[in-house]
Amino acid sequence: MCGILGGVWQRACSASPPRFEEAIEALRFRGPDDSGVEHIECAASWVALGHTRLSVIDLTSAGHQPMSLADGHYSIVFNGEIYNYLELRRELTGLGHAFSSNSDTEVLLAAWRQWGRDCLPRLLGMFAFVVLDRESRTLTCVRDAFGIKPFFYAREGARFLFASEIPAIKALKQQRVELDWQRAYDYLVHGDYDSGPRTFLDGVFHLQPGHLLEVDLTSGDVSEPSSWWRPSIQERTDLSFEQAAELVRHRFLENVRLHLRSDVPLGAALSGGIDSSAVVCAMRFVAPELPINTFSYIARGSSLSEEAWVDRVNGYVGAIPHKVVVSAGELAADLDEMIRVQGEPFGSTSIYAQFRVFQLAREHGVTVTLDGQGADEMLAGYNGYPGQRVRSLVEKGNLAEAWNFLGEWADWPGRNRLAGIKRAVAEMTQGQLYDVLRRLNGMQDMPAWLNAGVLEERGIIRRYPRQRSNENEVGRRVVAELALSLTRRGLPALLRHGDRNSMRFSVESRVPFLTLDMVELLLSLPESYLISAKGETKHVFRAAMRGIVPDDVLDRRDKIGFATPEQEWLLSMSDTARGWLKEDIHLPFFNQQEVVKAFDRIVAGKQQFSWQVWRWINFSRWYANFVA
Repeated sequence: MCGILGGVWQRACSASPPRFEEAIEALRFRGPDDSGVEHIECAASWVALGHTRLSVIDLTSAGHQPMSLADGHYSIVFNGEIYNYLELRRELTGLGHAFSSNSDTEVLLAAWRQWGRDCLPRLLGMFAFVVLDRESRTLTCVRDAFGIKPFFYAREGARFLFASEIPAIKALKQQRVELDWQRAYDYLVHGDYDSGPRTFLDGVFHLQPGHLLEVDLTSGDVSEPSSWWRPSIQERTDLSFEQAAELVRHRFLENVRLHLRSDVPLGAALSGGIDSSAVVCAMRFVAPELPINTFSYIARGSSLSEEAWVDRVNGYVGAIPHKVVVSAGELAADLDEMIRVQGEPFGSTSIYAQFRVFQLAREHGVTVTLDGQGADEMLAGYNGYPGQRVRSLVEKGNLAEAWNFLGEWADWPGRNRLAGIKRAVAEMTQGQLYDVLRRLNGMQDMPAWLNAGVLEERGIIRRYPRQRSNENEVGRRVVAELALSLTRRGLPALLRHGDRNSMRFSVESRVPFLTLDMVELLLSLPESYLISAKGETKHVFRAAMRGIVPDDVLDRRDKIGFATPEQEWLLSMSDTARGWLKEDIHLPFFNQQEVVKAFDRIVAGKQQFSWQVWRWINFSRWYANFVA
């Protein structure tokens, strides 16, 4: 686990090289154990490759980066872990490759030399890396299938810049960073972020999950990002439910076994929900003698507390528990630091609970944690995707089954039939009709605290930035939505939160659900295997984990996760928050006087509390400290 950065600039260009010292410092938390920068002349370009290292596999200097093959043909900087590197190393040794270290980086470099981009589907891991090929005179930038590891890039004149985090990109740029107004609008009004290639900074982009791009070092041209993996949702019909559960069980346990490979102490982030509990219980199942440290946020005294479930799992596996309880005052004290760490605005205060969990892990000497992230997007978790499931059933002509499903689905906590019907109607409408329905549901596209005229002059698109799955996938609407959530809307934001929070404390967060073979298996199953006729989410996974996870945990009907008492926190620090909102950030479209008025109405109980409060605070503090 590390940070990477670098750039390409034409030798004929008079522009000075980027400021790598400042950029390296911006990534210091990602790699406190070592760092290196190499400047290379290739074709008509200068190439700089930089790296900060958190030592997890092969702690010796043999794992130093940038790393090059002995013949000098290829060089690499790599952020992530390849969990099946031992298996790949054996295969590559049989093909004539020799190795001088025990590092997964050297295995990755050899795999690239042997198979080129065809090596990517072979990799079980998380990664963002850049390979310099001196023979073809190219620089190839690659991101893993789910975007577990970050990769940002920017063009600045004749220069191409890349880094693991936006602060490093900011340090590398010669020009001042500017706000992307469209992304700011989408976040403030619709809560949308991390759903596409654009960041909150104009001209700075995410390399999307499962994509790569190439820089031609002779011409300086940068290719359009291209996909090296797309999820398939083609249904297979050769597995009974019991056979599918057995296969899911086998693959998940194998994933956990491989994710336990580490040369440093490891533990687990445990919320008490099914996903993180399954990870912890699987750790005990595949490694009976392994000391397991768990780290949990506890909303003590709140209806959101999952402490009883955390205790149940810890007692079941004999784990060593570590808990953190958080107050509104601590949030206020840490808020600017957390926003700086995240690099861009984000969704809710639950991210602070996660921030403190990784801090807790570092305080107890744990460098690697396993996490349950990604399970909901693979197993139709959350509320069970009722709109998509009903649409699938309707498209197959199963109208009675669709109606019965809504009734069964509505019997679960936090659900009702009307909500299910609304979701089904929304799923089956689009265009202007969809926009009208959103407005009828109380969702505005131009609230009073935005200056409409300024936004219209800038050409800001005011519609909800809706992304749709493939319209041709008749009867497979749930899995089509899961495929979209895994790669474009939903999971990328959650993975960003986890990556930045963990790396702030030099902790490597691993997500054993997210492997290509696991995702491809689950997205190929009949939808009824994922969501039962009774409205049970993660149906096949609950069955797969019987005998590994306690039945009472598997039979839970609620979902909380790292939820925080956000309303209580933010209203209890209302004086501090009001001061933040009143601080003029000089944005023409953001009417802060109206924001403060709306905030005061919420504090006084005259207006309903919503997540909008957090967006105002988060965006204002981020812009004031990072852009203004």
